[in-house]
Amino acid sequence: MPVEAKICGIKDSSALDAAVTGGARFVGLVFYPRSPRYVSPEAAAALAARAPKRITKVGLTIDADDDTIGKILNQVPLDMLQCHGKEEPERIEQLKMRFGLPVMKAVGIAAEEDVARAGRYEDCADWLLFDAKPPETLPNALPGGNALVFDWNLIAGSDWSKPWMLSGGLNAGNVADAIKVTGARAVDVSSGVEDSPGVKSPERVSAFLNAVHQL
Repeated sequence: MPVEAKICGIKDSSALDAAVTGGARFVGLVFYPRSPRYVSPEAAAALAARAPKRITKVGLTIDADDDTIGKILNQVPLDMLQCHGKEEPERIEQLKMRFGLPVMKAVGIAAEEDVARAGRYEDCADWLLFDAKPPETLPNALPGGNALVFDWNLIAGSDWSKPWMLSGGLNAGNVADAIKVTGARAVDVSSGVEDSPGVKSPERVSAFLNAVHQL
């Protein structure tokens, strides 16, 4: 079975085209204003219209309320929501019922107790995403996209009832090792394909996807 890839934090057509040409299955659009990868609903709508139907368009929000998400969905035809904040399982269920879309829940991983906490979302989320949990000492840390790698051995051999993605500091140089250790069948990248925060490199996007598809 091939490994699938998600290119997250896309803001322009050149990055989108590189993701599509390179064979990404998912593209992520970030609707968190503090992020350097933030894209307005208007710009996201144009990108979504440019993406072929085979691409799953994922909208990333962080502890957003229904009104905020509703305004995004009124403009952007998303295929999936990604919750990257402190949303509880009950909130995931509410979002699924309210908006009728599958939901991916990101869980920050730094220790074994974080892996155990992820199990709380198996009954409600459609996908799980394991990302590096930023340390409290990291200044101006975002919930994700900090170019941090967590100890992959923490999830090695884990058996999950829902599909899941590996994220956190991945790039073309380490993704093969990450997949080998964790057994991931889907990977997510953002900072690892950028020239600077929020600025995607089409060349790095292509290199990452090539590395994934060679496995």
